[in-house]
Amino acid sequence: MFRFSISFIVVFFFFTSSSAVAQEKNSKATWIWYPGDFEVWLSNKMQVRRTEREAVFPPLWQYYSPYALVTFQTEVEIPQPDDVKIYTEGSFQLLLDGVQIYGQPKSLKIPAGKHKISFKVYNQEVLPAIYIAGKYVQSDASWKVTNEDKLWIDENGKAQQSGTPWVPVGSWNFDVPENKPSGFKLTTKPWNAKKTEKTAAGELVDFGKETFGYIKIHGVKGKGKVALYYGESREEAMDTAKCETLDHLSFDGNQPQTYTHNGSKAFRYVQVKADPTVKYDSISMLYEYLPLDYRGAFKSSDEQLNKIWDVSAYTMHLTSREFFIDGIKRDRWVWSGDAYQSYLMNYYLFFDSASVERTLLALRGKEPVTAHVNIIMDYSLYWFVGVYDYYLHTGDTKFIKTFYPRMKSLMEFCLERRNKNGFLEPLEGDWVFIDWANRLPKTGEVSFEQMLLARSLEAMAVSAEIAGENADQKQYKKLADDLKTKLFDVFWDKKENVMKHQRIDGKMQDIVTRYANMFGIFFNYFTEEQKQSVKNKVLLNKDVLQITTPYMRFYELEALCAMGEQNYVLKEMKDYWGGMLKEGATSFWEEYNPTKKGAAHLEMYGRPYGKSLCHAWGSSPIYLLGKYYLGVKPTAPGYAEYEIKPNLGGLQWMQGQVPTPNGEVALYVSKTQIKVNAAEGEGKLIIESKTMPKTNSGTIVELAKNKYQLTVKPNVAYQISYKAL
Repeated sequence: MFRFSISFIVVFFFFTSSSAVAQEKNSKATWIWYPGDFEVWLSNKMQVRRTEREAVFPPLWQYYSPYALVTFQTEVEIPQPDDVKIYTEGSFQLLLDGVQIYGQPKSLKIPAGKHKISFKVYNQEVLPAIYIAGKYVQSDASWKVTNEDKLWIDENGKAQQSGTPWVPVGSWNFDVPENKPSGFKLTTKPWNAKKTEKTAAGELVDFGKETFGYIKIHGVKGKGKVALYYGESREEAMDTAKCETLDHLSFDGNQPQTYTHNGSKAFRYVQVKADPTVKYDSISMLYEYLPLDYRGAFKSSDEQLNKIWDVSAYTMHLTSREFFIDGIKRDRWVWSGDAYQSYLMNYYLFFDSASVERTLLALRGKEPVTAHVNIIMDYSLYWFVGVYDYYLHTGDTKFIKTFYPRMKSLMEFCLERRNKNGFLEPLEGDWVFIDWANRLPKTGEVSFEQMLLARSLEAMAVSAEIAGENADQKQYKKLADDLKTKLFDVFWDKKENVMKHQRIDGKMQDIVTRYANMFGIFFNYFTEEQKQSVKNKVLLNKDVLQITTPYMRFYELEALCAMGEQNYVLKEMKDYWGGMLKEGATSFWEEYNPTKKGAAHLEMYGRPYGKSLCHAWGSSPIYLLGKYYLGVKPTAPGYAEYEIKPNLGGLQWMQGQVPTPNGEVALYVSKTQIKVNAAEGEGKLIIESKTMPKTNSGTIVELAKNKYQLTVKPNVAYQISYKAL
């Protein structure tokens, strides 16, 4: 979560001047499309792949579509004629200086001088896209696109175009003409089984750990049927009647010797049952994944904690696919609440900005807004906060400037659903989720939702300023300030010094939960006195409704870390995530209740194997260890400024690195020594020491008793000696 006071946030604008092209372009050509359309198309395609026992299980919410007809346009000035190659996804109309070029040419010779080039492209099947490659004229980020081309031909046959709303094109890394957007696929590599054992009717194949991909059958011969029963657990794969995913294959004798199934699945185990008329040699798989660099790292004196970090990283990678999804068995969908946590964990593991952008755009969809994101009230609000966090970590203003209209229309939808008191309250069609928890009230005015709305309005104020919408900035800031005041006036119990959970029909309910209370801590909405009261009366109070999902454990432990309770949180991580490891987890689960035993751990949603055993929100130790133990976080957009505040939390030593936009912050910490080397920005290393620390470079200043600071410059290897408190 981010920490900012709206009046103190620093907004950085980067202005670049552009002029007509007069020399060979340095940038390379790339496929371009209407911004956000590739992400919408790809998410539609991906999210419908979920199956349950061979039945398609599509998402619960509205599907949007790419614009079928769009116009791409650029203006250039070239010093000599240019032979331009033309590649498109879809049929097109080409205008050069307002004059139509007939046919569907694969190339075009453009004379020297100034020109306006326009491609109107139609594609109903995938999405309209173009790739233009010349010496001077290339499709790149300088092009504009519209879905509302207000073009007409006048009485002289000349094209006229006014009032057309142009926006910057979208692109990614499709940088060669053969690599079309419509052909995008994740990478695969062979993966052999670890163990195979005979069963009563076939064999059970064990791949050693949770994985995702396509089953391969080697040496298959004959005619007949083969059944595949998948399981994240042995129990599931062996239960042919109730396993969540399965495939029935039919072979006619003409199949290739090595058969690769075309449907991807999540599993560790696969039970294979073949007709007597079908023989095969062995089973393997193609592991499917998104290639990502592990830029974050963590090791410590605690081997169990190291294992927790490693399994968290593997879980995170499995769920980082075309988009950040919730789980690889189910739901295989893009949920905003799950994705928000994935963004934060990504910043401490991969720092893959493109995955964040793709996921934000897939979730937002297109106009008009007719329902909350994923139909969940809180998930719309997480979306705004996710956009702000993206800006804070990357410093990228282009995304906000391009998609601010979509931010504004979604916020208008949310604000229109407030009640007469100015609070969000569920209307027909609104799902208030918060968390999977028994006995959690969700009707009426819930303090947690109002707190998320306040933070979303603060994020909108920052975004409006970046987009140059000053009137909007003032409006959103006032709405945020007013809502925070009202939030405390209504829900803060001055006698108990805690935040109440719910008001129904104007009557406050005598209920206290962890949710608004823990968010109020790391949103920095509470005073220090209020934080201490909440910590003792709520977070450390076993009588307050307990959290059993890693989803909200993420925030609960973050709140405790924000208050310096790293020793306590370390024990909780070892008990909770270590508990899953002791149960044999090779990736972290959707939910974990230590009181359950055996196959009861696999149950959820009234189904014996309904629980996802590889869920993105189970990876939160990546974030907690990077931000609150290594202690690295941005304090200005794009890590122009950042803080390093290490906290061993009971460890003897730790080392690791936290990725930044253009490098890493590398850190080693023991009870007597700190080593730091950072690639960019200006950092403030905060040291808590019994004595004045000593450094090999720079100057250490005293901030308070036992608290010191060292300014960290790029590419300097600092070595500090100190005595830990």
